[in-house]
Parts: sequence; C-alpha cells; structure tokens
Amino acid sequence: MLADVRFDARDQVVVASVTGEVDLSNATQLCDAVGEATPNTALGVVLDLGGVDYLDSAGIHLIYRLRENLRARGQKLMLAIPPDSPVQDSLRLAGVTQHLPIASSVDEALTGFTEDEAAQAPVGGSDRDAPQGEPAV
Repeated sequence: MLADVRFDARDQVVVASVTGEVDLSNATQLCDAVGEATPNTALGVVLDLGGVDYLDSAGIHLIYRLRENLRARGQKLMLAIPPDSPVQDSLRLAGVTQHLPIASSVDEALTGFTEDEAAQAPVGGSDRDAPQGEPAV
C-alpha cells in the first residue's frame, strides 16, 4: 500500500489522516478501512488529506464513495486539505471542492460538526442530559 491511514476520535468524530499516495492500488482498501473505523454513533468523518502527495481519479472516486456510504448511515464527511497541498488542484479541477465541505485544517473541519450540532439543539434549553438514541442507519 502506497498510503497509510491513522485514526483518531475527537468529539464523536473520526479523524482519518491519510499520508502517501492514493491511487487505484489502494483506494478501495482506504475507503473500507475508514468505514470500518467509523462507529454508527459517530457524527461523521474528517478525512485529512494534508499528508497526501498524490491522488488520482480512483482517490477522487474514494471521496465520493465514502461520502455516500456515510450519508446512508446518517453521518457527514468533511475534508481537511491545507491550501498548499499538492492534491488541492486535483480536487478543484475534478469539482470536488464544489460538492463537499472542505476546511484548511482538521480543527476547522471539526467546527463544521459542532455548528451542525448547535443548529439541531432544541431552542430554550440544553439536551445534554437527554437520553441519546442511535443515529439513523
């Protein structure tokens, strides 16, 4: 495998940090690994592509497939890509930047999840002590 992925859980969000080259030889395995590392209770995934040196069309397909897989589970995908990343132009030219939320860092991407939670909170009170159900699968 030319790429490596490392997982971290932060505030009910799985951060998948990918390094190396993503291409036809490993895109399916990466997508499967992210799906397996994401529990149904997670709000979603931040896919950190800051350490990716190369991304071909299979890597772009991986991003869309991952988004659809997560969406089917009621979860969200955010991309974290620094502006100076070598894959930034590939994703822009492929139209990914128009269809998916992209942040310049993992921390910025994580704020997208907290903003979503705030928008869903009941008006006039906190639901902190309310029982939490399983997300739609």
